Amino acid sequence: TGEVQILLTSGKDPLSMRSLGAQYISKLVKISGITIAASRTKAKATYVTLLCKNCKNVKVVPCRPGLGGAIVPRSCDHIPQAGEESCPIDPWIVVPDKSKYVDQQTLKLQENPEDVPTGELPRNLLLSVDRHLVQTIVPGTRLTIMGIYSIFQAANSSASHKGAVAVRQPYIRVVGIEEANEADSRGPANFTTEEIEEIKKFSSESNAYENICSKIAPSIFGHDDVKKAVACLLFGGSRKSLPDGVKLRGDINVLLLGDPSTAKSQFLKFVEKTAPVAVYTSGKGSSAAGLTASVIRDSSSREFYLEGGAMVLADGGVVCIDEFDKMRAEDRVAIHEAMEQQTISIAKAGITTVLNSRTSVLAAANPPSGRYDDLKTAQDNIDLQTTILSRFDLIFIVKDIRMFSQDKTIASHIIKLHASADVTTADTKTSKEYNWLKRYIQYCRTACHPRLSDSAAAMLQESYVRIRQDMRRQANETGEAAAIPITVRQLEAIVRLSEALAKMQLSHVANDSHVLEAIRLFNNSTMDAARSGINQHINLTPEMANEIKQAETQIKRRMGIGSHISERRLIDELSRMGMNESIVRRALLIMHQRDEVEYKRERRVIIRKA
Repeated sequence: TGEVQILLTSGKDPLSMRSLGAQYISKLVKISGITIAASRTKAKATYVTLLCKNCKNVKVVPCRPGLGGAIVPRSCDHIPQAGEESCPIDPWIVVPDKSKYVDQQTLKLQENPEDVPTGELPRNLLLSVDRHLVQTIVPGTRLTIMGIYSIFQAANSSASHKGAVAVRQPYIRVVGIEEANEADSRGPANFTTEEIEEIKKFSSESNAYENICSKIAPSIFGHDDVKKAVACLLFGGSRKSLPDGVKLRGDINVLLLGDPSTAKSQFLKFVEKTAPVAVYTSGKGSSAAGLTASVIRDSSSREFYLEGGAMVLADGGVVCIDEFDKMRAEDRVAIHEAMEQQTISIAKAGITTVLNSRTSVLAAANPPSGRYDDLKTAQDNIDLQTTILSRFDLIFIVKDIRMFSQDKTIASHIIKLHASADVTTADTKTSKEYNWLKRYIQYCRTACHPRLSDSAAAMLQESYVRIRQDMRRQANETGEAAAIPITVRQLEAIVRLSEALAKMQLSHVANDSHVLEAIRLFNNSTMDAARSGINQHINLTPEMANEIKQAETQIKRRMGIGSHISERRLIDELSRMGMNESIVRRALLIMHQRDEVEYKRERRVIIRKA
């Protein structure tokens, strides 16, 4: 049979990396984690051929597996003849060419982010793999490994360890790898038959869609369309591979834009808990390298290696980005490629590579002035580039509307939450619901990949052409393009939404009703956002236009070129002269659009430009 490599698997639960201690040395352990680095392959001798310097005697010595070396005997076992001098001590020299080698590679395994206790840094372990397992693992993969917990003598024992003789470094000699499969990266999804029956029974009910939406963020009142969109995002559409090798993304990206205290971050936190794989990050604290991937120099071997960032770690899941508008522009550009092509390509420090990041993005942002201002155009309110806006399938504008009846219901809902939230017993029930939803999402993502039916496809085509016509007419009437572009990407977005809606009911065909609901969601979110805000060209009577002109001349008189004044003070002074406050604001807005004045310090101070 020749050489054989035996790989072991086990049905046991993996141990946590923190519980590995001295009692496990030379025992078989099972551990799961994410690989963060892989070294180059090296050749490791299994049998070393030795040659005696004196009598040319040849000896073959086996090598210890793992990171251990060979044990070389001190003396030669050749018996000297009469008149021949005996061999000295340590006579052996190694003959490298005659030795036998296998491939060996070291990996770094880091704890799964969800297992790290709060406030601690994730631990990592050294793994050593050999022969057939070499170069099967790329950084960023989630693994479950079986291995022997062993120790080796660290070569460069630094000055601090000089006195300690018997201190050894632990590592794991891998004897079996299970790679977490693509659809859900939490190990193979082993659903029991009862679970599958319960899931199928739930999905076959007529109101399965409503039931799922009611389970999404139940503590948030209202926002039904946002909940439906978040449900679609969690289930996702189907990824498609075309015959020429082009891959179309199946993940849905959603942007929530709006006033403070409209529960945007709550949605993000909920998705982070519910999605099978999720990473939560805030815009201000993330750099481009931290979101995509960074090149790091290994301290011991002086090699460069890649470490995947948030978008790579959440491969196959959801990235929640809060405070999306506070990100630096150059960092936001790094997300572009990950959101559409679903890969991250890197060319730094001699490493050119492409990493997968098949993730959905759920982002929350505030308008530039802090709250949504109805006096401004949509363009000024959204203030993100069109390039990134067209990559979002659904854009919701969440406004804090002041209405007596609605305020009353929301207040009573929140007070009920605070009053009835039982501190201890409620935990188990809600976590059970969470887990059930998580399992259901996992099952749907693995088991179901719906496609559009013919009638639905025809309907979609007509509605898309109609939307484009409307947008063109609107652009012709107002003379300026909409803030949110309607492009082919938006058509693909509706396709993905209808697939996700079909996936919720475990149906393999997305039919007309799914497409209708998807178009409704799209109209209520993105189209609504594209139409929102005031246009400058409406309801300007000649008298108003005249007044605005007068206000402009007064502002120019009041402010020299390059002078600062606070907006509040300027408006007060002009209203003392008998001018209407809203007209002064409108005049400032128009001057701002003409680039005659500039806002500084969160729009509180105005500078007059030349």
